[in-house]
Amino acid sequence: MPDRFIEVSLDKRGVSCTAKLLDDRAPITCAAVWDALPLGGDVYHAKYARNEIYALIPPFAPQEPPLENPTITPIPGDLCYFTFSDTQLATSSYGYEAAAEQRGNEAAHAGRNTVIDLALFYERNNLLINGDAGWVPGIVWGQIVEGLDEMAEACQDLWRAGALGESLNFRRA
Repeated sequence: MPDRFIEVSLDKRGVSCTAKLLDDRAPITCAAVWDALPLGGDVYHAKYARNEIYALIPPFAPQEPPLENPTITPIPGDLCYFTFSDTQLATSSYGYEAAAEQRGNEAAHAGRNTVIDLALFYERNNLLINGDAGWVPGIVWGQIVEGLDEMAEACQDLWRAGALGESLNFRRA
């Protein structure tokens, strides 16, 4: 299979980067994401994992991918896929219980009570542990191959200036 690439963007900030899908390491997840593109939503900056931005979206795969190519220590440029139940994210400690509830309601209409978290890690020293749930392994399904420095700068701006009104989007390149 030839290499496949996607564009990951923060549209309001006008920043994008290119990622290669890791079809050889996470073929089921890559196929699910590729088939569902474009994907995206409101962007959030992580509270626990450190250098991560992500969007919460309704489930899109016919069934959730298995935990292939897992990590709890993502590196700069990793794109990760997480599946959460709607109740896991619906507490006020996360700060987006309304968004998680909305995504959960959308999923429930599809017969599933899950929320998908598509994440981009932009700097080192990440650890996927959550005070409420413990270890949170993610599926590494893509790696940024171009534009990480500009994206990391925009992600730092999200952290400092806020993410309100910004979206994180994934499209075929």
